[in-house]
Amino acid sequence: MEKFNLIIAQQNSHVGNLDDNKGWIIESVVKAKEKYQADLILFPELNLCGYPPEDLLLRDGFNQRVEEVLGELVKSLGEQCPELAIVIGHPMRQEQVLYNCASVILNGRVEHTYFKHLLPNYSVFDEKRYFASGEQPCVFHYKGLSFGLSICEDIWQPEPMAKAAQAGADIILNLNASPFYRDKKSKRYDIIRQRISENRIPVVYANMVGGQDELVFDGGSFTMDQGGHLVQCAPAFECGLYPLTIEFDAENKSDSLTLTGTITPHQSELAETYNALVLGVSDFVRKNGFKGVLIGLSGGIDSALTLAIAVDALGAENVEVVLMPSQYTSDMSNDDAIKQAETQNVKYHIIPIENIFSSFMDSLEPALNETPATSWDTTEENLQARSRGVILMALSNRLGKMLLTTGNKSEMSVGYATLYGDMAGGYSALKDVPKVLVFELAKYRNSISETIPQRVIERPPSAELKPDQKDSDSLPDYPILDAILEMYIELHYSLDEIVRCGYDEGLVRKVLMMVDRNEYKRRQAAPGVKITRLAFGRDRRYPIASGFINIR
Repeated sequence: MEKFNLIIAQQNSHVGNLDDNKGWIIESVVKAKEKYQADLILFPELNLCGYPPEDLLLRDGFNQRVEEVLGELVKSLGEQCPELAIVIGHPMRQEQVLYNCASVILNGRVEHTYFKHLLPNYSVFDEKRYFASGEQPCVFHYKGLSFGLSICEDIWQPEPMAKAAQAGADIILNLNASPFYRDKKSKRYDIIRQRISENRIPVVYANMVGGQDELVFDGGSFTMDQGGHLVQCAPAFECGLYPLTIEFDAENKSDSLTLTGTITPHQSELAETYNALVLGVSDFVRKNGFKGVLIGLSGGIDSALTLAIAVDALGAENVEVVLMPSQYTSDMSNDDAIKQAETQNVKYHIIPIENIFSSFMDSLEPALNETPATSWDTTEENLQARSRGVILMALSNRLGKMLLTTGNKSEMSVGYATLYGDMAGGYSALKDVPKVLVFELAKYRNSISETIPQRVIERPPSAELKPDQKDSDSLPDYPILDAILEMYIELHYSLDEIVRCGYDEGLVRKVLMMVDRNEYKRRQAAPGVKITRLAFGRDRRYPIASGFINIR
């Protein structure tokens, strides 16, 4: 029996940072050769430039530099590992047309290049904006095996893999930049098993790791044999090299092909979601060069979970929090916020806002009296939130730490947030996390070590901007609200369809109107980690000014 050592490299590429990405590729190749006696190392999609490079691809200078760095990489690998086959992802111009490519580097040159066939142009993907489609399969022969190349979306439809099979591929190598959302892993497994059932060929699926703006790539690279059985699975959210052994009889490959690797146990869905949030925050801060983060800590569950995520992502030494009590902030909220800050060993400041708020009101009094209010209204509530935003942004400027916002998806959906107040900040850990899931994640984090006071999880949520205020004064109970929001935002249900699921028509109409009329707020919101099937931001693009009413 012949033996072939294939290594999957889960790389955390930094978009546009070509030299660092190149260095990581070289380091990985050398390690694969020395530690695993690798015959072939497989990298993820566009790992040389990072994914998604977006409109960098429209700049000639960027594409020229990619070509230069690719040439430098090929030369270096030819000198250090000439007989090791290296499959990398990169953009490539050919006759002024740009392609999403996978290239095989061997013997100090690019031996083969595959052009991605299917270009996704939905959800967060815009590849038809940048790339042309390839048409021909690419099958290369090395050390007794024939490998067919494919890139990400190619594996989701039958034709590309069928073409590679017809061209004689023994194994399909699939390069991916597949972003995370909850339950994505099972969907990947289902589609790969479908392709295998059609062609009876193993698939090696190499996925990227890392956070890039709102996207998180979870890794979890894997291999399935010709029977659709999982024979290898790399960890989620971890960079590294993951070996696969292929044994075969050169005279009878189709019947003798045996693939063996290590299967890392899967994390629970809550663990995966929490780790995605941690990685998203960590990489956004690190890749943008911030010293750390600042958080307004209110004693509520959203800021408590945000603090836990930030400390896990960056270390307590790189996180500071600010308590900004008002006349309506309960002693319970202050006590719980201080307790969590001390438990997590982060530096904290206490800056009451009552005097700042009063100064604003005094200055505004002549103008506000021209339009008198009969009672306390959103003007006073929002001014408190904006007083806090001014404090936080001033400290952010002075400390050089990025401000994390703490709002969740439920609030962002219905506009239960204040522009230039609690929406102020550079990034949001919970932007795509519905409120019910916030509670579940807080309990999950406490199951590892208790960082969030139990009282914060158990007490009714409140913005504490007026006497005895509760979220339920303005919003439906969160389990009901989140169910309606999921149907409307993620599943695209109409009002009538949601009502047929058993919800009160008046309530549904109210919620949908709140979602639609607050698009202008979301357009100004900080980016945040995507963890659901459809997130606000690049995933959902609705007009701000719209006369369409979503009834049918």
